[in-house]
Amino acid sequence: MKVAVIGANGQLGEDVTSAFRTQGHEVAALNHSEIAIESPQSVQAALETCRPDLVVNTAAFTNVDRCEDEAVLAFTINGVGARNIARVTHDLGAKLIQISTDYVFDGEKGSAYVETDPPRPLSVYGNSKLAGEFFARAATPRHFVVRVSGIYGHHVCRGKGSPNFVDTMLARGRRGEDIQMVDDQIATPTPTAEIARQIVALGQTAQFGIYHATAEGSCSWYEFTLAIFDLAGLKVRVQSIKTEDSGRKAHRPKYGVLENAALKRLSLNLFSHWRVGLENYLKGS
Repeated sequence: MKVAVIGANGQLGEDVTSAFRTQGHEVAALNHSEIAIESPQSVQAALETCRPDLVVNTAAFTNVDRCEDEAVLAFTINGVGARNIARVTHDLGAKLIQISTDYVFDGEKGSAYVETDPPRPLSVYGNSKLAGEFFARAATPRHFVVRVSGIYGHHVCRGKGSPNFVDTMLARGRRGEDIQMVDDQIATPTPTAEIARQIVALGQTAQFGIYHATAEGSCSWYEFTLAIFDLAGLKVRVQSIKTEDSGRKAHRPKYGVLENAALKRLSLNLFSHWRVGLENYLKGS
């Protein structure tokens, strides 16, 4: 299968590219120098050149707080960019995997969200990603919308220009810093390697629709931080705080846990528990 991975030099894109190649697929790894998703002409030229059977769009403006100040840019990349990709993908007769986020929900449900729950974003970022979902679904029937949560991987997050959450915490802990972390935001941190493996499995099917794709279980970011230091063998002082004391600009869902109901219904769910994923990540696998 010929696969085009858009955003291939990003944190998730790197692992998606590697996962498809490991399985013997031909991959066109498209970075911003090869494709500008905000430009319909650029998207058309890039995809017509490689003529893929499957397009995976991992490109996004992911800095949640910056999105509040740069809403036009957020919607241009996360919304209009997704539309441009979906339209060309449809014209080429290819399948599309559009990556989305748990931030399309408001966190008020109090239990894990399934794919049929109505979205209600709280932030510009969440709204822009939801727009991308709608554009993808409207432009091509051969779509997979894959919502992920709390991702971290071995490659640098280009959109944020910084290491992932796990590596950031480890660096701060090794410097002897005291850490403050919110204990009232519940999510499911998920390694990009596991998401990539799931994307490969899903992309080889014709079971189109919306999917949640996260590790099993859930934890607060405070609990996740404690687990990082525990598994790394570091003694670090971590103080729990509330969201309102964190000083973050964008509103985030208090309970952003996703249930992989659609994957499980098809017996396709490949995810491990979040703590197992973290253990594997810290081992370098």
